[in-house]
Parts: sequence; C-alpha cells; structure tokens
Amino acid sequence: MSSTVPTAATAQQTPLRAWLAVTSLALVAFVIVTSEFIPVGLLPNITDSLHVSLGLGGLMVLVPALTAALAAPLLYLGARSHSRRRLIAALGLLVVIANLIPPFATNLTEILLARVLLGIAIAGFWTVVPPLAPQLVGERLGTRATAIIIAGVSAGTVVGLPAGQFLGNAVGWRTTFAVAAAVSALVVAAQIVFLPDLRPAAATRARDLGRVLRTKAAQLGIAVTAIAFIGQFAASTYLTPFLEDFSHLTTGTVSLVFLLYGVGGILGTLIGGSLVARSVIGSLTGAAALVGIIVLALPLLDPAPVAVGILIVAWGLIWGVIPLAAQIYLLKAAPRTQEAAASVAVATMQLSIAAGSALGGLLVDSTTLRATFLVAGAVLIVSAAIATIGHAATSSRPADQGTC
Repeated sequence: MSSTVPTAATAQQTPLRAWLAVTSLALVAFVIVTSEFIPVGLLPNITDSLHVSLGLGGLMVLVPALTAALAAPLLYLGARSHSRRRLIAALGLLVVIANLIPPFATNLTEILLARVLLGIAIAGFWTVVPPLAPQLVGERLGTRATAIIIAGVSAGTVVGLPAGQFLGNAVGWRTTFAVAAAVSALVVAAQIVFLPDLRPAAATRARDLGRVLRTKAAQLGIAVTAIAFIGQFAASTYLTPFLEDFSHLTTGTVSLVFLLYGVGGILGTLIGGSLVARSVIGSLTGAAALVGIIVLALPLLDPAPVAVGILIVAWGLIWGVIPLAAQIYLLKAAPRTQEAAASVAVATMQLSIAAGSALGGLLVDSTTLRATFLVAGAVLIVSAAIATIGHAATSSRPADQGTC
C-alpha cells in the first residue's frame, strides 16, 4: 500500500495550517500549469520571433506533456519513501529553471530542452500530490481539498493564457518567461513554509502500477480521460490563432476572453467538487459531452464576437470539472494504491495532451482551423459516449460504488 501518511509534524497541524498547506499545493499547481500553458498565449509571438510554423511551435505544449507521460511511472518508482515535502520543493525548483532558460534561448531547440525539465516537474507533482489532500484535512474533506488543489490548474490558465497575450505584447515573450520564473520561486518558498513533512506508508512498488492497470474501472477511466484530453488540447492549443484569424478578435479582446475562460475554469472546478462527490462518472460524462458540443459549435458560427466569447467562457466553466472528475475517478478505482493511480492519471493526461497538441498541429498545418475544431469536438463527444457505455459494464464494481 503506497498511501501517504502523516508524520509527527503533520499530527500537530492545526486545521488552519492544514488548509494553508492545501493552499500552498494549489499555488504550486498554479505555477506549474501557468508555465505549461504560457506558450499557448505566446504562440504567434514565439513562432514569428524564431521563424517557425505554428504547428512546429505547438511542440512547446507537446514536449512537456510527452515528457511528463514518460516520466510519471519512473518518478513514482523513484519516489519510494522519500519526504513528499522535499520532493515537491525540488520539483518546484525545476519549474524555476525551466522558466529561466527561454529568456536566453536562441532557437526552438533550447526552449524545448527547458520544456523537458518542466515535463519532469509536472510528472512528479501530479504523481505525489493528489493523494496528499485527504491526508492533510481528513478523508471527509478530501474531495474538497483535492478540488482546491486542482483549482490551481484553472487559476494557472487564468494567468498563463492572458499573461502570454498581455505581457507578450507589452514586454516580449522572453520577459514573460522571466516573470514566470520569479513567481515560481516565490511559490516554492511558500510551499516549504506551510507544507508539513509527509512520507508514504510503504515504498512505492512496480506491481502497484500493474494492479491499477488491471482494474476494470481504472481501464475505463484511462480510456475516457485520454480521449477527452486529446479532443480538448487538439483545439485549445490553437485557440489563440482561432480567435484572432477565424473569429477576427483583437489582441485585447482575446486576452479578456482567456481571462474569462480561466475564471470559468476555477468556478467549474470548485463547483465540480460537489458534483463529483455525487457522481464521478456522471460529472465526467456530462462535462465531456457539453465541451464537445461547444467546440463543435465554435467553427460553425459566423464571426460573432459576443457569441464566441460566451461559448469560450462556458467551455472553461465546464472543462474545469473534467480534470477533477478524472483524477478522483482513478483514485477511487485503486483506493489502496493511490500514488500508483495518480501516476497512471498523470501519464494518461499528459500523454493525451501531447497527442492532442500533435493532432491539432497536424490538422492546422494540413487543413484549416475550422476543421481542427470540428475534429476535436467530435473526439470529446466520443469520450462521453464511451464513458456512458463503459460505465454500464463496470457500475457494479467496488471502485465506483457510492459515487455514481
């Protein structure tokens, strides 16, 4: 069993300090996701500066995601019985370094090397952090604490995408990465102050990964999560050029739309905590279907700024439920090996982000932005259909009892 247990330091935590620890993890999630998705808002700026295509520039999203997918199982095994507090601090420092390299990069290859470091940090963070929330505040409040941490993901979107637009145009994309490095360093310092020392009950084991992968409920969760994330990131990676070139929005309007998209994502994640507590699979299925419909609808609209803006905000609000529901579903599918389940979840999500970005890049370079969004929307709807059909076959299994 690889669940994380409190040490003596944790046992002395007051409720306030426990929630401050949860908040510090949300902040770490915030800086990691901000760092991962800053290039989405900066994509036209960076590709123009380095004289590469939009599709090639999409590698800045694909590379950290692919690295995270490959690194997650290795970091799970390497984590063993090490202090989770020290591991998270080390991962935070990797984020700082990854953001310090692009300001001095002379070509795309150097930036991609920095993105490899970021991918390692992403893998480690999402492997060890999700199981910590119930340990910090108790099982009863565990889902709420997990929702707060994952809300950091949406908050990162709030800052990452608009920052790419606003700072990129105001001071340049290189300075934007430098600012991200400074913010990352401050957040790592806060995490060191508030997060208590936590160690796993037992060393992580390779056979726990196999146990998760053999669980029917986990297999369904992996398939649905993978397909949903592929659809999401095939479209969202190229949202900036879609809004500018297809919908003809100004740069300032795009920044505002991204801000509202991210705010919607935060609200969706927090609201999603209550929805997921009632039904994990219902939340995942419904949200994937609705996001798919929105992504399909966007390219079918004639350039209509107000309608496009409303749909983008709704997209952010509903998408905010999906990462939370996917994480909780996989953790519940393997309650005795939650770090292993978290490792599988991060590998699935990040590999799917990479695949989605690659699919979007291929479609953008070979077809049109409109076709890219139509394909992405269809993929999301397929994920919802698979979840519905698959759940009918696994609903009697213990992994999802009481949650669906």
